[in-house]
Amino acid sequence: QLQLVESGGGLVQPGGSLRLSCVASGFTLNTYAIGWFRQAPGKEREGVSCISSSGGRTNYADSVKDRFTISRDNAKNTVYLQMNSLKPEDTAVYYCAAQSILLFRRCVSSDFGSWGQGTQVTVSS
Repeated sequence: QLQLVESGGGLVQPGGSLRLSCVASGFTLNTYAIGWFRQAPGKEREGVSCISSSGGRTNYADSVKDRFTISRDNAKNTVYLQMNSLKPEDTAVYYCAAQSILLFRRCVSSDFGSWGQGTQVTVSS
């Protein structure tokens, strides 16, 4: 059974950093595109960053460009989201999701079918 588990969230001060991990089990990650999405209270889920199965293509939301970096280690069945220079507006539950496709077309939640349970990120002083 395909399963994704996120970890690495927590409370951090503005300007701080966190690294989220998304570990896959029950399937081989190297044939799936992976996306990170987030949802803040009262807001719709939004795409943060996506990565193709090989890692050769990435996509970032304008709000996180130059601050967040997505990467993957297929040998470890893990995808990472390095988040630097965090802002209070980055506060949300962060989810990873998988799409059975080598090269994603769009980094939108409706294209991704398998989801983790989410990890809370809170940026506050």
